[in-house]
Amino acid sequence: MATDIFLINISGQDKPGLTSSLTSVLAEYGAKVLDIGQANIHDTLSLGILFEISSGKKSASVLKDLLFKAYELGIQAKFTPITQEDYEKWVNLQGKDRYIITILGEKLAAEQISEVTKVISDKNLNIDAIKRLTGRISLVKEEEYPRASIQLSVRGKIENKSDFTEKFMEIAHDLDVDIAFQEDNIFRRNRRLVCFDMDSTLIQTEVIDELAELAGVGEQVKAITESAMQGEIDFNESFERRMKLLKGLSEEVLQQVAERLPITKGARRLIDTLHSYGFKTAILSGGFTYFGNYLKEKLDIDYVYANELEIKDGKLTGNYIGDIVNGEKKAEYLKLLADKMGIDISQTIAVGDGANDLKMLDLAGLGIAFHAKPKVKDNAQSSISSMGLDGVLYLLGYHDRHIDLLD
Repeated sequence: MATDIFLINISGQDKPGLTSSLTSVLAEYGAKVLDIGQANIHDTLSLGILFEISSGKKSASVLKDLLFKAYELGIQAKFTPITQEDYEKWVNLQGKDRYIITILGEKLAAEQISEVTKVISDKNLNIDAIKRLTGRISLVKEEEYPRASIQLSVRGKIENKSDFTEKFMEIAHDLDVDIAFQEDNIFRRNRRLVCFDMDSTLIQTEVIDELAELAGVGEQVKAITESAMQGEIDFNESFERRMKLLKGLSEEVLQQVAERLPITKGARRLIDTLHSYGFKTAILSGGFTYFGNYLKEKLDIDYVYANELEIKDGKLTGNYIGDIVNGEKKAEYLKLLADKMGIDISQTIAVGDGANDLKMLDLAGLGIAFHAKPKVKDNAQSSISSMGLDGVLYLLGYHDRHIDLLD
């Protein structure tokens, strides 16, 4: 039996029962719906229905009745005939690779979106869908914590992924925006473990620098810390040198520092949301277990792996207990936790800011450089520099309504 294929595009003021009314007309004529999609922007509807129907009288009648129904509803209807050849080409796109591109910033301007979509177009990729992930922005009330994010679902073949990400990095640098690029696969939709560096990631300070200030060796330790984070000197060497400088510091100081640790903006929102959706969380830190365990209780973190200070007679000895938790160890602990949970390493996320985080960022299914040093940003899979830690939720595809529902 010969059939016709039509795409009907509906636009106009949204109202209850609109989709039901139109699909009821299609049902009367036994039409087969091949695809359907709907978006609503500022109460204005955009609805598309691709359908197949028997050629001849049925085909002509259904178009006439749909036009009449659209007139009754006060909306605009446009019909486009689709050839079977074009339809099959569209169907065959299902075999193409799929990717998710997330754009984040305090506010998003047209120029930022234009430059990102130009790269997509230049690489001959198709945009299947665009979705806003953050809530609506008031033009009257000033936002205490401004943030904006949209997610683009794209499809096609990418010959050179590194060239693709390099162009996004250039845009991010020039236009002050974050752009994350991920493969849209089963692992992305089934992440289970998120691991955080502690200092300058989960908290907005380097604890060892604060301890050094109280020990009177602040400038010496800060210089070593910065050099290590930039990757200029070996982490183990820097750690041992800094530890020696802390010798004699009172244990009472540790509690004072712990109680005033500055939690990074968005951290609690992120971790509470992750736990609500069944994720496990961990601190993998080149810092100290004393402070990691304090945060574990405060933020309800599941696991902590960090360096253990040696304390004798109420004072730091300048030594440590066990192995140094360096970049290699962080990656080992990430793999250990994935094995412990019985999940694939692709189901993990790692977040960090320093050179000693690069190995775990590279190993994780999604590695995120958070307000990171240039070397780290340049080598990480994704980065967030424009908002707090809860920006991680947008890279996972969560909408504000999924998050705020839990408040």
